[in-house]
Amino acid sequence: MDKKSRSSIEMNDPSARPEIANDVTDMDSYDTVIIGFPIWWGVAPRIIETFLERYDFSGKTILPFCTSGGSGVGRSDTALHKNVSGNVKWADGVQINRPNESVIKNWLESAM
Repeated sequence: MDKKSRSSIEMNDPSARPEIANDVTDMDSYDTVIIGFPIWWGVAPRIIETFLERYDFSGKTILPFCTSGGSGVGRSDTALHKNVSGNVKWADGVQINRPNESVIKNWLESAM
């Protein structure tokens, strides 16, 4: 509820793209990319959009997951599709709040 908080400032500006400290130097070597993020205002934080817009994900599979203290995946995973061009396979996003190895393994196996 703090209008001066980072989340409020970034989420009020759809064009905000926070900087990422380091690049992935070998993105071409990955076939599958797992992207995790907290839910901010029903969607992923803007820095996730920065990441997705930075790389070519053509031919890759993207597995999104989120954490949230009060809401589910909602439209957060599909909202990210607009930030990626090319032939990309998207798995359905899931919410993972309480890490459980068997749940995570099952999700990964079913998504790939």
